[in-house]
Amino acid sequence: MFADMGAGTPEVLDEMCCNFEPWVTARLADGRYLGWITEEDGKAVASAGLLLLEWPPHPRHPANDLRGYILNVFVEPAWRRGGLARALTELCVEEASRLGIEVVTLHASDKGRGLYAQLGFQSSNEMQLLLPEE
Repeated sequence: MFADMGAGTPEVLDEMCCNFEPWVTARLADGRYLGWITEEDGKAVASAGLLLLEWPPHPRHPANDLRGYILNVFVEPAWRRGGLARALTELCVEEASRLGIEVVTLHASDKGRGLYAQLGFQSSNEMQLLLPEE
């Protein structure tokens, strides 16, 4: 996914993959990460994940301490434009709703921004600070 977006060097992406596997394994085990994979002939062609984040009570959700974060939405190039990203994102939103989560966020790539807007996602006031590496 990140290689497809042109993010990170091959070395950084390899390091990330090595660290991602234990990270996601632990979260799948404790229920903080929910993932969906679409296969064709036993090959993964699309995926999406929903990370359940602890969040302090907020005016938008004063009695709920969770938010949903959609990530790892990816469709292999040969299967794009067939509705898989939409269907997987909708599954994530439906699961968040089933869990009583009232706020779901994601970071959109340029390729995904139009789809997410169609699904009702709106730009927010979030800002980001990237601290220098030590």
